[in-house]
Amino acid sequence: MQQLIIAEKPSLARNIVAGIGTMKRCDGYFEGNGYLVTWAFGHLYSLCDIEDYTGPTASGRWSLENIPCFPNEFRFKMRSDKKTGQVDAGVKKQMEIITALCNRPDVEGVINAGDADREGEIIIRLCIKHALQSKKRLYRLWLPDQTPQTVAQALKELKEAASYDRLADEGFARTYIDWLYGVNLTRYATLKTGTLLRVGRVIVPIVKAIYDRDMAIRHFVPDTYFAMVSKEETDGHEIELVSKKRFKKEEKKKAEELCRKYNETGAVVTAVKNKKDTLKPGKLYSLSKLQNVLGKKYKMSMEDSLQLVQGLYEKGFLTYPRTNSEYLATAEKEKIAKIIENFASIGYPVTMKEDKTIFDDSKIESHSALTPTYKIPKKEHLSEEEFKVYQTVVRRFAAVFCSEPCVAQKTEITVSVGDLESFTLKGTVILQAGWTRFDDTATKNKLLPPLMKGQVINTAFAPKEKETSPPKHYTIETLNNYLKNPFRQEKSAAENEDDTEEYRAMFEGLELGTEATRTGIIENAIHSHYIALNKDVYTILPDGEYLIESLIRMGISMDKYQTSKLGQSLKKVYRGEIGVQDCIALAETEIAEVFKPKEEPPETDTDMGFFGDEAGVCPLCGQSVVRSKYGYRCTGYKDGCHFSVSASICGRVISLANVRLLLSSGKTAEIQGFISKNGKPFKARLCLQQGRAVFDFQTPQSSTLSGA
Repeated sequence: MQQLIIAEKPSLARNIVAGIGTMKRCDGYFEGNGYLVTWAFGHLYSLCDIEDYTGPTASGRWSLENIPCFPNEFRFKMRSDKKTGQVDAGVKKQMEIITALCNRPDVEGVINAGDADREGEIIIRLCIKHALQSKKRLYRLWLPDQTPQTVAQALKELKEAASYDRLADEGFARTYIDWLYGVNLTRYATLKTGTLLRVGRVIVPIVKAIYDRDMAIRHFVPDTYFAMVSKEETDGHEIELVSKKRFKKEEKKKAEELCRKYNETGAVVTAVKNKKDTLKPGKLYSLSKLQNVLGKKYKMSMEDSLQLVQGLYEKGFLTYPRTNSEYLATAEKEKIAKIIENFASIGYPVTMKEDKTIFDDSKIESHSALTPTYKIPKKEHLSEEEFKVYQTVVRRFAAVFCSEPCVAQKTEITVSVGDLESFTLKGTVILQAGWTRFDDTATKNKLLPPLMKGQVINTAFAPKEKETSPPKHYTIETLNNYLKNPFRQEKSAAENEDDTEEYRAMFEGLELGTEATRTGIIENAIHSHYIALNKDVYTILPDGEYLIESLIRMGISMDKYQTSKLGQSLKKVYRGEIGVQDCIALAETEIAEVFKPKEEPPETDTDMGFFGDEAGVCPLCGQSVVRSKYGYRCTGYKDGCHFSVSASICGRVISLANVRLLLSSGKTAEIQGFISKNGKPFKARLCLQQGRAVFDFQTPQSSTLSGA
């Protein structure tokens, strides 16, 4: 009797074969030593389309006829060619091979060898579900890396497939709710605007984060202020003292007077502290922390870095990359000790450590931190980019397990200006390099002048005009940090600070996307021309602005709060606190709200209707005015008619109902919620004047017309 192993990809199948030993190559599978090994090509099945549940619409195009669609039971179909719509021939053939092997009489058990994550779990489960025609024992092969030794050991430690049911439940729940949001809201938003808008549970809050940041930068008005700064030499060393006190632009004289007082009082060194300290290295890498470093140092996009690290994993040089942890499991100590021994043999001064800052089971959800394996490549066998990635991981690993500590002298000098203000100067000098020889993100030396307690410091305080700075654009690092916990205040955190809160938030599902999906979603936003990545800086593009502003006008809230709420429900599925159906029901309730008719009075109505809806007759040429991409436009524009009404005026969406009133009676209702240039809310009617929509401010005494 034999065991059938179904790998997620051909490359994984080959590595499994290497761990088993000599096997015979057959058409679409390997055989030998009591095993059959075959493979998928990633996803062989995808969720059915809406029309597979409802049938085609009357027009054959997207329509409100069949949305929202909430299937009673989600169905899958074999992957099709996107251009022809036909089932992919290669997929069909491989699935026939998998089916034949699953049902061979000599196969007593089927082993799921998907990648060690949620997606890999359900990819192979779907293959088995569609292939297996009789009851057989099901197992899971869980591989933290793809070296032959790990494969051989994992085959001895197979678990029943049911042990991973909760992981599968979370994977399926995630797939279902992403489908519900994606197909229903993408179609709805596209029908509303007449433009294809990709609306997804995670892509929208990512684009919105970049949109909000760029709008804050665009509308930032710098504030001028005066700071008190002294930059004078004392014994040949320039010493800069910057007061924490700020003065408004009109308070320059006040600043000058206080500067004079500081200079008259004089500055004295009141304390000098020198302390030897042992500096700790940074933590091992999670995927996003590695991508942060590669993006900052090499301007490497998240997609490029993920492909490279995935390739190194498939070659057996790195452990599983899609991990959100920077810690190792205590059960891995023996394996890590062997890797350390291997690196020590080629000249790395590393030694086994069992610190809680390295091994901590409480901070591991599914996978440990990224590390090298015992299998060490030769430089000439890697591309230049692969070598950069591999070396980055190896250097951090070597720094963490370095046998030689990093010893530094920390100096803190306090300079006091009487009892008016004290200034603290800090510096660090590395006395013993230790792990800093490997990790080039280490603390840099900062020398301070050799000042002594009681020494008088020359000062020349003077007001220096400065401007407040706008927020900074998101970078690969800062966006990644935001997505891991969008509710944490942005800061430059020290690597060795207490990260308990960060891991708690992550395991509760507060993050936007996951380590496994985030890179692909960001790349999708780039390919959709919603955002741009230049070097390592993200910016919003016009199509991204249109997406977010259109969703705001439609009242579709896909913000971090809603996405995190769904993320938390997915984690509850993983923990067995709720079922898959509970998670689906939550998503369906949120989506159904979007489709509910909004019965608002014209004064507060913001519903713009759907693209192509008729609003009335053009007051200039008599042709139809219809809902367009950016508002309402006369269909006679091709003949030269320029009549239009903007979608938004003074920060207020103009509803279809109000435009219909405008065109039928010459006046809208008194619309509430306009915002003036100085930020004050006001209400007004729009009226027609010489073929233009203008404000009509009415009071009991007078009527004032103003251009809208």
